[in-house]
Amino acid sequence: MSHPQCCENPPTLDPNSGSGHVEKLGGLDSYVVGSPDSKLGILLVSHVFGYETPNLRKLADKVANSGFYVVVPDFFHGDPYNPENQDRPLLVWIKDHEPDKGFEESKPVIEALKSKGITAIGAAGFCWGAKVAVELAKQELVQAVVLLHPSRVTVDDIKGVEVPISILGAEFDQVSPPELVKQFEEILASKPEVKRFVKIFPRVKHGWTVRYNPSDPSEAEAAEEAHEDMLEWLIHYVK
Repeated sequence: MSHPQCCENPPTLDPNSGSGHVEKLGGLDSYVVGSPDSKLGILLVSHVFGYETPNLRKLADKVANSGFYVVVPDFFHGDPYNPENQDRPLLVWIKDHEPDKGFEESKPVIEALKSKGITAIGAAGFCWGAKVAVELAKQELVQAVVLLHPSRVTVDDIKGVEVPISILGAEFDQVSPPELVKQFEEILASKPEVKRFVKIFPRVKHGWTVRYNPSDPSEAEAAEEAHEDMLEWLIHYVK
């Protein structure tokens, strides 16, 4: 997690972005969007820059348009990573925001979704959030997961996955390089009972799905392709 690729190209946060709203869910401020009558919930777990990332909220809106009730919790309690704070480098910040803590805090969020009448839940995690999502997959707390340019996800994590999993990696990723993603694929291939989809996107870097420049056609197109793959997986297995 200490790799500079996790900190490159930080997004400009906007608490007013997206077409949804913020409410407390499971004790956490959460960006919420979608029909409250939906029986299908999706938990999006952010990268280190947090739940006010406009590209992430835009993606949440898109997932909601497919019929899901989508929640993006603030697992950092108003304290996303700020690369401009030289006194608090990523390794220091992460001690206050370990993914294990995020995983524990995701449980009340899932319970809150169930209390709203939601009967099937999927999760997608971006960078930092992928570690939270893979823990949910290991403990079968969700129906399916998608890991996008994961960070800190290990071979042992993938061995423990018990639900359908999609892993979307980048060609230029020093955090989870293609070699590691291919290892993940080999492990999943040895577990035929677990549905899998693994893809390495060419010519993109770690973080491309939520830190792309919308005005750069090639970046936006690569991000869009990943979003479509993610959505297709969730539609197929969260029902």
